[in-house]
Amino acid sequence: MCGIVGYIGQRNCSTLLLNALRGLEYRGYDSAGIAIIQNGQIFCHRVQGKLVVLEELLKREPLTGSIGIGHTRWATHGIPSEANAHPHVVDNIALVHNGIIENYSLLKNKLQKKGAKFLSQTDTEVIAHLVAFSLKETNDFVKAVYKAISQLKGSFALAMLCTKEPDKLIGVRCESPLIVGLAENENVLASDVPAILPYTKKVIFLNDGEIAILYKDKVEIRDFQGNQLPFHIKELPWSPVMAEKGGYKHFMQKEIFEQPRAITDTVRGHIDLDRDKLVFEEFPLTKKAFKKIEKIWIVACGTSYHASLVGKYMIEKMALVPVEVDLASEFRYREPLINQKMLLVVISQSGETADTLAALREGKKRGAKTLGICNVLGSTLPRECDYVIYTHAGPEIGVASTKAFTTQLAILYLLSLYFAKLNGKLTEIRTFLEDMLRLPHQIEIILKGAEVVEKLAPQYGNAHNFLYLGRGIYYPIAMEGALKLKEISYIHAEAYAAGEMKHGPIALIDENMPVVALVPKGETYPKMLSNIEEVICRQGKLIALTEKNCKEIGEKANEVIYIPSSNPFLKTILFTIPLQLFAYYMAVFKGTDVDQPRNLAKSVTVE
Repeated sequence: MCGIVGYIGQRNCSTLLLNALRGLEYRGYDSAGIAIIQNGQIFCHRVQGKLVVLEELLKREPLTGSIGIGHTRWATHGIPSEANAHPHVVDNIALVHNGIIENYSLLKNKLQKKGAKFLSQTDTEVIAHLVAFSLKETNDFVKAVYKAISQLKGSFALAMLCTKEPDKLIGVRCESPLIVGLAENENVLASDVPAILPYTKKVIFLNDGEIAILYKDKVEIRDFQGNQLPFHIKELPWSPVMAEKGGYKHFMQKEIFEQPRAITDTVRGHIDLDRDKLVFEEFPLTKKAFKKIEKIWIVACGTSYHASLVGKYMIEKMALVPVEVDLASEFRYREPLINQKMLLVVISQSGETADTLAALREGKKRGAKTLGICNVLGSTLPRECDYVIYTHAGPEIGVASTKAFTTQLAILYLLSLYFAKLNGKLTEIRTFLEDMLRLPHQIEIILKGAEVVEKLAPQYGNAHNFLYLGRGIYYPIAMEGALKLKEISYIHAEAYAAGEMKHGPIALIDENMPVVALVPKGETYPKMLSNIEEVICRQGKLIALTEKNCKEIGEKANEVIYIPSSNPFLKTILFTIPLQLFAYYMAVFKGTDVDQPRNLAKSVTVE
């Protein structure tokens, strides 16, 4: 969740490091710092708080040098403070770290017995001391790094520099993401793509167990045994402009409005309307192979988990294949009955979610074939899956997921059709494909009417609680709507399957309880009307999302948001858009930090 940057080259890197860290602010952080080698010595500035505090310090006390590292920290060991901020400097070594060192306490005790003086509460400082001690023994920076990391247990991405060998910048990856960016006479390290986009599109995605040694004019990749490895340079399709706000007030707002394009880009390569067929070159399945799959598991966390629940409805309804959905954080702590006759689908926007990766590895260990759905090219999840399907949402900077979620739903919809065809349960899919191709325009219609949702914020912005109701495939959408409101406006919100109202939640409803109800046309429509009546007669404030031909809802609800009609599966995406907008405008009204809500990070890369 923390952000790492590093630079070696010819320019003064202080401003570059600061700007690169700004590209990682979306990950969430509580402190920041940079360290630079200047005239043969390490100079380090660290602050508690946001990058603006670090920027002011650098204005007062500038640092100059052509090799440096930077970090934004999200606390895991030790409270947020200047002392616990990175980089950590020990003797000739400066080091930054993402991840958790599980055996740090044992190592710290050993180091203290050898005379090490610790100035922080972090597990990271242990690594800096290990490298410093090893350097005294080996007098070789690279060998010292190898010796130090051989003693570590846990997950770590490291960037470090050494005054004795100022021509080298070293990065290490073990179960925590790290990438290398290549440019002319300069190279960079980072924990994620937005940090390096202004400087280069040429990237090496490090694998677990790899060390990168960066010089200003070359890069070496080695394994943990010291063997030199070949590496593949990828040309990123994203431009720096794609990672900027583009005139919107917040990244989240921009990303909500990018959804028509994101969905178009995601489905474009999979739909062949001329031949009425779906194309999944990344996931080639024969009918015979699919018939052997007895069950599908879908595992994910957070918003991706809600997408998984929608996917379960879609696949079971269309393909008539049993699907089980589990939270990745729970999956491996029980005995999941998964084997080689099953398909494990793992979903993660970043491809670096620690719990999801652990669930993936557990499924593989039990023999299941694995399919990843991911938004980040070359991240860990797609590299470790047997198959991968990418969502092409582009960079998602806001912590609260929006376009990543709807593109996941789009892929799950197409996968459901694909499975249904393979299973012989759906012979005609053209209408379904045409519905998908119409979807981006229908989303644009909703977005053009965003002011209808915006006007609700002053009316409901001071509410302390919300109840979200949905039935069937729309229940997970209600869950996602409630999550968005909680994440960015800090308002307590709970989602319930509407049929469960009488089993407890109805006791909460009074004139102070706003209720958001998802009321699509279809088989659950009469039942939802009954649920609405139960809310109204208890004086609950009703905000209803429904279709334009459902006029009776307008007569009952306090507020109505109308949605274009589509098939029941794609309406889940259409109903999602106003819920995202509602959460966004509520947060703006309350003045919260929309893009970086408190206590949250974009990519949960530790358990």
